[in-house]
Amino acid sequence: MVSVAILGAAGGIGQPLSLLMKLNAGVTKLHLYDIVNVPGVAADISHVATNAEVQSFLGAGQLAAAVTKIDLAIIPAGVPRKPGMTRDDLFKINAGIVKTLVEAIAAHSPQAFIAVISNPVNSTVPIAAEVLKAKGVFDPRRLFGVTTLDVVRASRFARDLRPGVDAAALRVPVVGGHSGTTIVPLLSLASTRLGLSDEETEELTTRIQFGGDEVVKAKDGAGSATLSMAYAGARFADSLIRAINGDAVVEPAFIALAADPDGAKEVRGLGAGDLDYFAVPVELGPQGVQRIAQLGGAPTAFERKAIAVAAEALAANIKTGAAFVAGA
Repeated sequence: MVSVAILGAAGGIGQPLSLLMKLNAGVTKLHLYDIVNVPGVAADISHVATNAEVQSFLGAGQLAAAVTKIDLAIIPAGVPRKPGMTRDDLFKINAGIVKTLVEAIAAHSPQAFIAVISNPVNSTVPIAAEVLKAKGVFDPRRLFGVTTLDVVRASRFARDLRPGVDAAALRVPVVGGHSGTTIVPLLSLASTRLGLSDEETEELTTRIQFGGDEVVKAKDGAGSATLSMAYAGARFADSLIRAINGDAVVEPAFIALAADPDGAKEVRGLGAGDLDYFAVPVELGPQGVQRIAQLGGAPTAFERKAIAVAAEALAANIKTGAAFVAGA
């Protein structure tokens, strides 16, 4: 049984994510933290008839208490993406937020698993890592950038082209990062053969990479992908909770490749260069990352080219994150 803190619980992702985690039978204690409105969110969710105990924490003065004696911290805190804004544009605001939250976790629950949702994940995960290193508590097995939404979109969008496919069961490995062309769906290695033409592969790849733009446009400035992200975040958290309890689980995540040095060699062999972070399917266990999961085949030439493009952009994103902490 697991104690969970959601940091940014009153936001567009945080509220539905909090509800979904309240429904998770593996959660015994649910700490909801934000700088506004969180007491009402907690009161509302506390009425849901499950056994998890809910407690709210409001404002910076209660941050330490929010992250004390927790097993898993999920971080959706930050500002949402608006029309015309890229994930990189979010960096200036969200970087400082993530740094502050991870500093508190490092001080009060240094062994906690940390799942970062706050964008741009390609940079915020390295920020979290550098903070943990500075505090002397960095364990690469226990830090995750949540990229599950890319896999969720890949499964759902593939079904749009192949209606006979069960979207809930389909698994498409997605590697790279979590923004635009850093997202590389390996459609050729899907758990169900999709039989896509070259044109369909290119179009579907682009849609998966920029699926978030569909939501931003449809919401007409009123927000970004919050409900689907909450679903994806809850799915990742549930997988990690089940792994902590001994189940064999494979989920994608943006991780420090130091979590599995042997697997890192294979990842870099895909054309990922000398990167320290990459999104890969990982086998989860009680200590977090057990190993990088086998892909089950070789990517196509098209996919390898996409990985090379992703790697170039990721190198800059990762550098930006690490430099933020160094200069802070």
